[in-house]
Amino acid sequence: MKGADAEARAAAHLSALGREIVAHNYRIPGGEIDLISRDSGVLVFTEVRQRRSARYGGAAESVTARKLALMHRAALTYLTREHGRDDLPCRLEVLTIDGPAETGTLTVLPLD
Repeated sequence: MKGADAEARAAAHLSALGREIVAHNYRIPGGEIDLISRDSGVLVFTEVRQRRSARYGGAAESVTARKLALMHRAALTYLTREHGRDDLPCRLEVLTIDGPAETGTLTVLPLD
């Protein structure tokens, strides 16, 4: 359940920024979006990554091109299934926690 602790902290952080959390762990075959939030009318799809130590690289380095492609596909599926269209204002981001889930350094990285 270590991922759940990181995701709970991430959701609390995004809520503190004024975002409305819309969904947790939205799953499709082969992909998942950890958190979906609304920020001033824009849907934000967030991948949460946490690394307790930098021994094998930081949390940001754990996000692969394949993961980003799966995240993009899951976001498009969400838009189509839940809203009936895929042209709504939205963005992707990665929220990293370097160190313990409860106290590690938290960073939000927007994706293009």
